[in-house]
Parts: sequence; C-alpha cells; structure tokens
Amino acid sequence: MVQAARPKPRPFGTPRGRRAEHLPPDQRRRSNPGRPRYAGGVDSERPVLALDVDGVVSLFGFQDSADGAPGRFHLINGMAHCIPEGIGERLRRLADHYEIIWATGWEDRANERLPAILDLPGELPFLTFDGNARFGTAHWKIEAIDRFAGERPLAWVDDCLDDTCHDWAEARSAPTLLVRTEPDRGLLDNHVESLLRWVRAGYTA
Repeated sequence: MVQAARPKPRPFGTPRGRRAEHLPPDQRRRSNPGRPRYAGGVDSERPVLALDVDGVVSLFGFQDSADGAPGRFHLINGMAHCIPEGIGERLRRLADHYEIIWATGWEDRANERLPAILDLPGELPFLTFDGNARFGTAHWKIEAIDRFAGERPLAWVDDCLDDTCHDWAEARSAPTLLVRTEPDRGLLDNHVESLLRWVRAGYTA
C-alpha cells in the first residue's frame, strides 16, 4: 500500500501574472519563481484537488424560493449565485492536504469574487479549456486536469462526472478519487471527510 507523505501547508496561490502557456518555453519556469499556477512544471508534494464551481460551490436546481434557498445569493459577473455557508471553511480544511485548483468553465473568473466570498487567503490556480466547456458534462475537463496533475495523486470534485471520467480515472497510473456532488447541495462535510480519509489512508478508498 502506498504510504501518504506528511503534507506541508502552503499558501493558496500566487499573485496573478501572465499565463505560462503564453510565454516562450525557456521563460515559463523562471518567469514565476514560486509555485506555477498553470499546467506544466508543477512541483508539489501534495495531491491535486480539482474543484468545479457550479454544483459544488455555487448551487442550483433547488426547489425552494429565494427566501428558503440553501445559501446566500451573491452577484458575480451580473448573475446571482447561491453559495451556502461553510464552503470556505471546508476548502480551508482541504487546503492543508491538497493543492486545490479551479477546474471550472469559469476559468480565471473564479478568482474575481470567490476567494473574497469564501474568505480564502488568496487566489487558486485555475485551468483553461480553450472554449471547450459544455454544461451538463465534465469529460471535456479531463485533458487539462490530466496535464496539470501529471503523475501526482488527484481528487476531482464535480457534479457532472460521467462514465468517460470514471474510465479515465481507472486507467490513470496515479491514485485518483472522483467525488460527485448534488448541484442543489454542493460540497458537504461528508465529502470533505471522504477526501481527507483518502489522503490519510495513503490514497486508498
């Protein structure tokens, strides 16, 4: 059984800069002396946690009226998003054990308001998908997630995980955990406990 290395807590992210993939190859590493924020060249002892937003952090599909919604509404880019209390605290618990990245069609827009709303200490790295985002599925994220994670253990939290995602996870050489959420409930304490237990058990289910 693979033994889990003792994780070392690190900051959530680094200041926003130019995208690494837009720089010449010989400048990508030295342009950011800290931990890279984009795919490629990542050096971290922690596993990756790829985090969706819609259906995980921002809830939808609930039947109650606005008065009975499962969270507060926040105006983000002109749209109201229902974000429940407790999400930020759950992410802070996970950040001690994972390198959390945004794996969402929001891409860089996830860092415009969410860190402040969730009371996070800084921005998160984010993936880009070259316009391939499709609502209601998640397999279009696989290539970018795979490129970022490389051979590192990976957990992926999303409300739209499908058979293609599971087939990819099973074929991956590194330990991989998929966690599906309900879009009207999002990331819950039981999901956090499962993610922490997986790390503490040496990346075994």
